[in-house]
Amino acid sequence: MDDKLNMSMRKFLKQVGVTSQQAIEEAMRKAGPEAAGKAHPIRMVLTIEGLDMEHVVEGEIEGPAA
Repeated sequence: MDDKLNMSMRKFLKQVGVTSQQAIEEAMRKAGPEAAGKAHPIRMVLTIEGLDMEHVVEGEIEGPAA
């Protein structure tokens, strides 16, 4: 794989990981007791404009302990 492509992907994915975790943590804090101890479905959609690419990842995140 091209080094420039590899580095730009790694940089983007690191940003996605860090900012997504912050957004999830904030959503859980705002939800308060409503989020506690429950499984919350989550979905991430990745698109590349101009390349007609869409990648979907689905899963669950457990709310904080009650």
